[in-house]
Amino acid sequence: MTMTTPVIEYQQRLTTRQAALAAVESIGRRYWLWRRIVFALIPVLIVLAIEGIVTAWLIALPCFVFLVLMIRHQSIIRQIEHLRRATEYYQSALTRLDDGWAGKGATGEQFASPSHPYAADLDIFGHGSLFELISRARTRAGEQRLAEWLLAPSSPATVLERQQAIDELRSRLELREDLALLGDDTRAAVDDQALAKWGAAESRLTSRTVPVIAALLGLTSLTTVILWFAFGYRTLALAALFAESIFIFVYRQRVAQTIAEVDRPGRDLRLLSAILARLELEPLDSGPLSRIRQHLEVAGERPSRQIARLSRLIEILDSTRNQFFAPFAFVLLIPAQIAFAIDRWRARSGGSIQPWIDAVAELEALSSLAGFAFENPEHVFPEIVPAADGAGACFEAIGLGHPLLSANRCVRNDIALGDPLRVLIVSGSNMSGKSAMMRTIGIN
Repeated sequence: MTMTTPVIEYQQRLTTRQAALAAVESIGRRYWLWRRIVFALIPVLIVLAIEGIVTAWLIALPCFVFLVLMIRHQSIIRQIEHLRRATEYYQSALTRLDDGWAGKGATGEQFASPSHPYAADLDIFGHGSLFELISRARTRAGEQRLAEWLLAPSSPATVLERQQAIDELRSRLELREDLALLGDDTRAAVDDQALAKWGAAESRLTSRTVPVIAALLGLTSLTTVILWFAFGYRTLALAALFAESIFIFVYRQRVAQTIAEVDRPGRDLRLLSAILARLELEPLDSGPLSRIRQHLEVAGERPSRQIARLSRLIEILDSTRNQFFAPFAFVLLIPAQIAFAIDRWRARSGGSIQPWIDAVAELEALSSLAGFAFENPEHVFPEIVPAADGAGACFEAIGLGHPLLSANRCVRNDIALGDPLRVLIVSGSNMSGKSAMMRTIGIN
């Protein structure tokens, strides 16, 4: 895609989202009005039907129309919320380009360590830090991956791979926008460590024959209970229910533990699935990005489809708590069958949860750096050159500046250290920029 300056690109996208928001809000107001008109019509028709002026069947028409309007209005409300967040996203991006970013993002202070050799001196974390400037991660795993990269060196080959991936992602504004708008509460909600631990835990209910026995017991019990009420076959029904009781007694602890443990992982996976579903649609071609793609699939099946299958099981499990459905669920042994199905899901897909989290974390860290690269086209990738035999280390930079200083305050310098210059003595009066120059070298 052809790019203009970041400011112009963001402003155009902001204008487009604002126009779309205004149009959808106008439609939403009309739906809001018509919902109230139709709702007010229902009691009028009820009164007219009681008086015998109109047929009672006529009441069904406004009820149906009201239901359709309500469903459609809910969809429009979701569109409005999405577009509002999109406008806030680009307003925030323009504020960042105008050097108003400090204090507006995640500071990463939870990753800071007082014993780290340079994190505190170079403002890696905290208010107005490098992490706050760069990070666009929506998950804690993504934030942690970016923090790890900022806290430790990498091999030249790894640096080169990341640079290639960042360059590929630099122009993908739609991907960064979608990742920013998906799962607004993902960072706060998803406990990635507990989720991965649950997925890797040993399964308890792996038998394939026991669920079949449970299904047969459930159908037999339901049939005999019906026969009891219809024809008085009480003994047969009690015998079937007794057999069920034995089954429940044998498996109750494992079933109850499996059901209790899936609640939080199920919610976390549903939150993560929106991000995974978006990544599945993205072409990822370079070395590290293609490896991310490989982590997303198990046996050729997309993670969003696998998570959807687990979500359906949890929804059925939740429905068994309904007062009307609970007796039938008990007789049919549905909770036990769902528990077995959940454990089969974990046995098949649970081991992929950690790779899924790793893929999300890797792409979020790369995408954060890609966003920084797009917004600062004048910045360049450093060239990391492996040292030749016998050659000493070197550091060479032209027009080196501090990334946390605004352009009108940043003083740039040319720096060259290596052979033959091995030591650079920086002198000057107080507040003349000696420390800033050393921090500039360090942070770059």
